[in-house]
Amino acid sequence: MRRRKTEEKTLTPTAEIKINIAFIERAVAELEPRFTHRVLRSLTALRKRINDKVLRDSIEENYPADSGVKAKLLSWLPLAAEVEMDIDSTAQPASTPPSKPTSDPVPEVEIYLRLLIIHHFHTSKENYAKSIELSNETVEKMLALNRRSMDPISAKIWFAVERSYELGGTLADARPMFLAAQRTAALRHDDDTQASLINRLLRSYLHYNLYDQADKLVSKTTFPTSASNPQFARYHYFLGRIKAVQLDYTTAHTNLQAAIRRAPPAKTAPGFYQAVHKLLWLSPTVAYLDIPVLEKALAAYFDIVKAVRTGSLSEFQATLTQHATQFEADKTYTLIVRLRQNVIKTGIRRLSLSYSRISLRDICLKLHLDSEEDAEYIVGKAIRDGGWMECEGRKNEYGPEVSEAYMRRIAYCMDLHNQSVKAMRYPLDAHRKELAAAEGAREREKELAKEIQEGDLDEDDSLGGF
Repeated sequence: MRRRKTEEKTLTPTAEIKINIAFIERAVAELEPRFTHRVLRSLTALRKRINDKVLRDSIEENYPADSGVKAKLLSWLPLAAEVEMDIDSTAQPASTPPSKPTSDPVPEVEIYLRLLIIHHFHTSKENYAKSIELSNETVEKMLALNRRSMDPISAKIWFAVERSYELGGTLADARPMFLAAQRTAALRHDDDTQASLINRLLRSYLHYNLYDQADKLVSKTTFPTSASNPQFARYHYFLGRIKAVQLDYTTAHTNLQAAIRRAPPAKTAPGFYQAVHKLLWLSPTVAYLDIPVLEKALAAYFDIVKAVRTGSLSEFQATLTQHATQFEADKTYTLIVRLRQNVIKTGIRRLSLSYSRISLRDICLKLHLDSEEDAEYIVGKAIRDGGWMECEGRKNEYGPEVSEAYMRRIAYCMDLHNQSVKAMRYPLDAHRKELAAAEGAREREKELAKEIQEGDLDEDDSLGGF
């Protein structure tokens, strides 16, 4: 097993793609989707290692020379002469070239290679337009083939399509295509593709702050229960964002916690892990800052929470201004601005504990409010929400409730004293001494009776002197 893992680590990207193609052909021949899922699990690591030469070599090794599919795939890549210019002239000579195949592989292989090319285009801003064009062509070809063995790869294709449109700045243009594909996947009971498309649509809506449309989509669709954990993690994250905007913080917290449980480890998906915890910052702890992935990402949010808990409106405004760019990039600025009322309520609560009487003007000065009308409105809202402001004096500290509490404490102390006295007067081991004395008396009676039977005592001794 250790040798196998070492060999997998030393594989070149071209060799790894060739092995993956063999797994895809085996999955189609044996009708076993698990081999395709095995190939797709390595996609994240593989797409970081590919380049133009790797893709060109993989296409040439797995297709015959006169293949039309091969020519079509190679047309998306730079010419061989341009690729060779980037190769070091001191590189080692290549090994014996493998034998060329005599026929085209299954259509799933072509879609898989197109998927790799699309992800490769995402690494360069110059290729964003080409990635959109290739994505549209791949979707048309995938729908024309209409093969159920292609379902796992189709789910990954839709993710690549969304990423292409997002990088190109035209994500809204892909929404009608996603809606039509989602209806088709629901009718075909294609759970993998359906789960991926629902997440694609939710991301599209939230990208443009269309929370009402996203909420309607959630209410009108049913997320497949057989979806993978990464798809479930994304779905719960989107639900958490929707519920947070709708002020349903309890449901939002539940969904975000579910997203963390379903998500990969923090080292595998650090970006997603940070995005979820940025919405859970309402109650962050120092333990979050001990995690290396979150230490830098949550620093600004921790400063905001400290300002909220201390009730300092000036500190809150200064922190908000300082990190406004980061909050807008994280799409949490709107949620944080809402906390201004919470900061003021916390400050008013502290003032009510410190002063028996305070004017609205003083409240306005201490909380750094704009006017006395603001202070009056906020105090009135706090009273309506269930609190109160007492300005005519403190509550009597020696009323009936306080005297009853003192009487309970005095009764407890007296009871404790009585129990202690009883324990000292009647120790627990006192009966053992009496038992020992009784045992000694019985032993002496037995010895006396034995001596009488043996005749060792005379009558005078037995009578005791009478």
